[in-house]
Amino acid sequence: MPQTPTPLRHVFDVKTLEMLVCPLTKTRLVLSADRSELISVAARLAFPITRGVPLLSLDEARSVEPEALRQLPELKDDSH
Repeated sequence: MPQTPTPLRHVFDVKTLEMLVCPLTKTRLVLSADRSELISVAARLAFPITRGVPLLSLDEARSVEPEALRQLPELKDDSH
């Protein structure tokens, strides 16, 4: 069965990421590899992106294990 493409209005604009911060720590957020979550490394929280809209509510966030944080592409480059 062919997969239905995601409507453009439901795609998260990466430029928006530069303006958003974690609601708990006020630090920058990292887009997950599958582009479905914004991750706060400082708070160890992942905020879902639903229909292109990041849900930056602590009630919507899930905890992220430290090992999963080390796997983020942006953090692998910072380890020198």
